[in-house]
Amino acid sequence: MNAGFTTLSTELPKTDPRVKLLNARIKKEHYRPDALIEILHTAQNAYGYLPLPVLAHIARSLNLPPSRVYSTVTFYHFFSLKSKGEHTCLVCTGTACYVKGAQKILDEIERQFNLQPGQVSADNQLGVAVARCIGACGLAPAVVIDDEVQGKTEPAAVIEKIHSKTGKP
Repeated sequence: MNAGFTTLSTELPKTDPRVKLLNARIKKEHYRPDALIEILHTAQNAYGYLPLPVLAHIARSLNLPPSRVYSTVTFYHFFSLKSKGEHTCLVCTGTACYVKGAQKILDEIERQFNLQPGQVSADNQLGVAVARCIGACGLAPAVVIDDEVQGKTEPAAVIEKIHSKTGKP
């Protein structure tokens, strides 16, 4: 477990709408520890990931040991402790997509944005990831940009779409 997690302040800004949403969910669940996963989903949806101060706040609010909250987050793959970026680009690297040019797309993303899979830009605007298969083999190569599938795409089209999402040339 992260050693600094247990010593973090659980005071979050009360005026932050995300905190209000999180606190409303905790209250709706009657501060029940068995509602941890639902509350973590609410937090991740609000923040885009689960910052350690938020986990500390949840632990305190539910009267749970921080180790239980942290271990739950790290056990389930759909929770993330680091930001995935304001905008995400997921490149499928399954066999069909790879054969039809997924690596060229990844190479162009690295060239244009200096990002490799698993990295997020310094300004948190773009996160890049890969998936073994997204189940869209007939659309190969497939890329998912902000939950929108781009099929039979070319590197230039992916770059253009990312630029339109991030607002950067």
